[in-house]
Amino acid sequence: MRYKSELKRQKEAAKQKGSGLIVVILVMTFLVTVGVSLITVTSIGSRVTGNVRAQQEAFNAAEAGFDVAWIAVEDFFLNHAWTSFDGRYLTEPAGIDIPLDVNYFRYLTDQELLNVLDQDGDGNPDYSNVIFFKVEYIPTAGGGTDPRYTYTAFLIDDEAAGGMSNHGDALLICIGTAGTGPRMSTSRLEILLAVEQN
Repeated sequence: MRYKSELKRQKEAAKQKGSGLIVVILVMTFLVTVGVSLITVTSIGSRVTGNVRAQQEAFNAAEAGFDVAWIAVEDFFLNHAWTSFDGRYLTEPAGIDIPLDVNYFRYLTDQELLNVLDQDGDGNPDYSNVIFFKVEYIPTAGGGTDPRYTYTAFLIDDEAAGGMSNHGDALLICIGTAGTGPRMSTSRLEILLAVEQN
C-alpha cells in the first residue's frame, strides 16, 4: 500500500512538472511574439517618419522653385521683356499641354515628367520654355550646392485644349525633389498666374 501511494505521489509530481513546463513555454511564446511585434512597429514607425520627412523636403523644394520662378516671371513683366504669356508656355514634347493626350503633364508622375524633359539625361532640358530645370539651391559647407535638393519650373497654357484663348494667364508648374535614385521623393505645385490688366 505504501508503495502504491509513493508511486501515485511520484506520478502526480511528474504531471505538475510537465504542466509547469507547458505554462513556461506558453509565457515565453507570448513574450517573444510581443517583442517581435514591438520591434516591427518601431521599425515601421522610423521608416514612416523618414518618408514624411523626405516628402516635406520635396514640398519645400517645390515651394522654393515657386518663389524663384514667381520673382523671375514678375521681373520679365516689370522689365517689359514679356507683355503676356504668349510664346512662354511649354508645348513640347507634343501633347504635354493637351488633356486628352497620353503625354499630358498631369498624367505623368513627377519623375516621368522630369525624364521627359531631359530624355538624354544630360541634366539640361531638351525643350525650350523650361524656366528652371533641376536647379540645386541648398548651399553646402564646401561652398557648392547639394544635388539632392532641386526644383524645376515651367508654364502650361491652361486653355491649350480649347476654349477662349487667353495669354494673360498660365499655370506655373513647380516640381521639387529630395534625394536621388530610387529613394527620391518629389512634390508638385500648380499655381494659376494672371497678368493684371490696367
